Amino acid sequence: MKVAAFNGSARKDGNTAILVRQVFAALEAEGIETELVQLAGQTIRGCTACGKCRENQNQRCVITSDIVNDCIAKMVAADGIILASPTYFADITSEMKALIDRAGYVSRSNGDMLKRKIGAAVVAVRRAGSIHAFDSINHFFLIGQMIVPGSIYWNMGIGRAIGEVNQDEEGMKTMQILGQNMAWLLEKLNA
Repeated sequence: MKVAAFNGSARKDGNTAILVRQVFAALEAEGIETELVQLAGQTIRGCTACGKCRENQNQRCVITSDIVNDCIAKMVAADGIILASPTYFADITSEMKALIDRAGYVSRSNGDMLKRKIGAAVVAVRRAGSIHAFDSINHFFLIGQMIVPGSIYWNMGIGRAIGEVNQDEEGMKTMQILGQNMAWLLEKLNA
């Protein structure tokens, strides 16, 4: 079993990646393979509404100048998907939004190809706005007929400077429990 995570932060290995790695630690403890794709430094354009993915039916976006098709292929190959983003003006980053829009359109145009995979949102926040970011990611999972596990709180960690989320004990515990719940669910679905 494998979980692929996509970090939408502009900061490679920042607070968002730290939170994802906390989820990964719980998954890896159960023997589940993990992979982190960091979108930092990538230029990802949004969906152009051309409809070619619906016409071509090849599980790919017609735009090939960025990493979105590689990300989509990793999503298809994974049993679980984590989408992670810092909170930018009470929402996800533009790169994460572009990935969601294009991967979502491709998935829906190809028979909801992510259906029944496990999906989990992870959000880093300095102070507020994280619930909206959390909801934006979960809307992608839910319209795609994916299964969304819970944790002991909403999947967010609080911190501004890189590493500050490590001091958010409740946030780190939430990530640990999220990983444990994902592992449990993966085991049940693959039994």
